[in-house]
Order: sequence, then structure tokens, then C-alpha cells
Amino acid sequence: MDRNKLKAEILRLLKEDEEFRYAVAGLIGLEEILKRLDRHERELIKLREDMNKGFELVNRHISALGARWGLLAEESFRTGVKGLIEKYFGGRVERWTYYDREGFIFGFPSVVEVDLIIRDREHILVEVKSSISRADVFELWRIGQLYEKLKSVKPKLAIVSPYVESKARETAEKLGIEIYTAII
Repeated sequence: MDRNKLKAEILRLLKEDEEFRYAVAGLIGLEEILKRLDRHERELIKLREDMNKGFELVNRHISALGARWGLLAEESFRTGVKGLIEKYFGGRVERWTYYDREGFIFGFPSVVEVDLIIRDREHILVEVKSSISRADVFELWRIGQLYEKLKSVKPKLAIVSPYVESKARETAEKLGIEIYTAII
């Protein structure tokens, strides 16, 4: 049989005869290659799982750093405002802390904290946060009610934040709370 006929017959058998095809694959080492590919695929799955766990850990660390940065930014802002108000406007700035035994604010006993600015007879309770939700607005309003009850002074209420949710903004307007933010 000449070479071209042999080649054509081999190609025909490879296309039509499954047993022949597997026999040839085994002879040329394709079976070993397929086994190696399967083994590599299993190893890649383990590596992918490890990589996903690593990314999850990195994301948690980044989130923690972001939260920490937010706290530092809030505290830096408080310190700056305190200095300006006390130095240039003759006011006093402090952190008002009260243990709410009756649970007036949260429905259970807890510590309540808010920034307080006092100038002349004016008392202003200020909430400084990296973001404000509707619940934060309502919480400040309740703190204002508690403060008035305890001190017999109706405070003005203000929120300072780079991000205020739209529902929070609407609620603040209805409750008479001033909002100071860069985003309108």
C-alpha cells in the first residue's frame, strides 16, 4: 500500500472507528496528557479556592482600614471644629455623654454620645459621621428630646457628613435638623 493510501486509511479510521482512535491516542501518549490535564485542573481548583480566600481576607482588611480612616477623619474634623469655635467664636465644644437608663433613645439602657456646642445660651447637638441614614437622623432627634428634658434647654440639632441618604435628608427637614454636607 502506498504512503498516501495508508495515510488516507488512517485518517478515515481515526474519524470513523472509535476503538482505533483510542488505541492511537494511547500509543501517542494522549491518554497521559489527558490525565495530566485532569490533575492540573484539580490543582487549579484548589489554587482558585485559596486565591478566593486570600482575596476575601484582603477585602476584610481594606474594609477595616476604610472604617478606621472614617473614624480618624471624623475625629480630625471634630478636633478642628472644636479649635475654631473655641478660639474664634467664644463657644465651648464638648462631648455630651449620658447613660440612658430608661432606654429612651434605643429602647434599652445604653450610653448616648453626641457633640455639643455651647455659645452664650445656645446649645447645639451635632452628629458627625461618615454617612447618615434615616435611623441616624431619628436618633439625633431623640437625643435632642432627651437633652431638653434633662437640661431644660431646647437644643438646635445639626448633622455633618459627606454622605446623607435621601430618606435621611427628608426626615431631617421634617424634624428641623440642619444638614451640612458637600453633596446636595
